[in-house]
Amino acid sequence: MMKAITRRRQLRQAMPEAEHLLWLFLRNRNLCGVKFRRQHPIGGYIVDFACNERRVIVELDGGQHNEDEAKIYDQQRTAFLERGGWRVIRFWNHQVFEEFDAVMEEIYRQLMLLGPSP
Repeated sequence: MMKAITRRRQLRQAMPEAEHLLWLFLRNRNLCGVKFRRQHPIGGYIVDFACNERRVIVELDGGQHNEDEAKIYDQQRTAFLERGGWRVIRFWNHQVFEEFDAVMEEIYRQLMLLGPSP
């Protein structure tokens, strides 16, 4: 447990620039009035951003996710999260910088599709 807490703290402190920028717009219920958590543990994984209310996960991927081993790991991880009832949305880091409005619109669209929890 302490290892996971320490790891989450490390990840929060060393957030890539793309994650930091997106966090500025997801935090404090800025989008759809829902709460996002950053570097949030789910199962044995730590996800970039999670909205528990709508069961949406937003992941930002860098170039290392193009490697074959990383692709397989990401597929397994996503399958595990989806089996747990989560919707996983993935973007490349460069999309946050080059297509920010489109990224935000897609996150918004996914949140609205799922609607408020009962």
